[in-house]
Amino acid sequence: MEFARRCNGITSFKAMDILAAAMELQGQGRDIVRMEVGEPAFSAPQPVIEAAQKAMAAGHTKYTAACGIPELRQAVAALYQRRYGVVLNPERVVITTGSSAALGMVCEMLLNPGDGLLLSDPGYPCNPNFVRRLDAEPQLVPVEAANNFQLTADLAEHHWQANTRGVMVASPNNPTGEIITRENLVALHKLTAEKQAALVVDEIYHGLTYDAADVASILEVTDDAFVINSFSKYFGMTGWRLGWTVVPEAAMERINAMAQNFYISSPAISQYAAMAALSPEVGEILEERRAEFHRRRDFLVNGLRHIGFGIEHSPAGAFYVYANVEKLTDDGEAFCWRMLREQGVAFTPGTDFGVHNANKYVRFTYTSSMDRLEEALERLAKGCL
Repeated sequence: MEFARRCNGITSFKAMDILAAAMELQGQGRDIVRMEVGEPAFSAPQPVIEAAQKAMAAGHTKYTAACGIPELRQAVAALYQRRYGVVLNPERVVITTGSSAALGMVCEMLLNPGDGLLLSDPGYPCNPNFVRRLDAEPQLVPVEAANNFQLTADLAEHHWQANTRGVMVASPNNPTGEIITRENLVALHKLTAEKQAALVVDEIYHGLTYDAADVASILEVTDDAFVINSFSKYFGMTGWRLGWTVVPEAAMERINAMAQNFYISSPAISQYAAMAALSPEVGEILEERRAEFHRRRDFLVNGLRHIGFGIEHSPAGAFYVYANVEKLTDDGEAFCWRMLREQGVAFTPGTDFGVHNANKYVRFTYTSSMDRLEEALERLAKGCL
């Protein structure tokens, strides 16, 4: 069988490779401290589970409108008013089967074969593959700790090419947890507007910020950007496969047709459960969890620095630590596999997130409990002697 050429460029997701190996070792009876995937260890809040049960009992198990149930779209719009003071037309909110479906449709709407999209390096490893899937070109821009591992307007303009059709950024970012300043969002919007190009902003980790970090939504700056978001991270609903995108008015008709054809609708039960996720009751639970993530971040960062990992400054958000391993090894990817096999600690090599200085970095998640983080640090210290 001959496969389409575009499949040849799709790279593996190394975090998932590490996850599979960790699960195999667990199946053999090994105790593995899991710090490789970006999944909150907390289960979905109990009111969310109860809302799903009520939805099933009420028979809400059929197709919904392609863009989501109206009540949920309105609730998401209300979230933007509470958080950012943005008045948002609910019809611009499209509920999707995870944020991956949102990103896929946005890329399909914006990119023709041969077009380019500027992305930060390091960045979320699936993003370039969404671009490659369209026979388009992921244009990776090297970013450094000095600019918070974020793509700035100056960098974007410097790396702009004749076929560039837009810029995608994430704030907070995976794998670094760093945010984009409000001023830089304004500058990125100005740049893309001048070039009549698209601006796509991943806001999946909004809500998970620390130290009073000032995290702006691009919707505070412009109505013309595309926003990607999810119920997976802050809301802790990874397996429910529910996300959303906010699109400009001009894109509403097109994305509705795409959602109808490509996905029919998002899972109905998940949508009704998400209504509870946006309630004040669940909001209190999520804020308690955010405070716990903050505590875990500080504990892990301090412990890793003591062992010899290089961390320029504590990440402002998400639940990742992107750590330099130059003092410990000259091969970050091999280091990850060795620590998994010898010490039973699973974390992700920087080579999963790009090419720029990638083998000098690794990514840890701090979604596990404090006692497991403490165990991980003890094992890492032993392995790095």
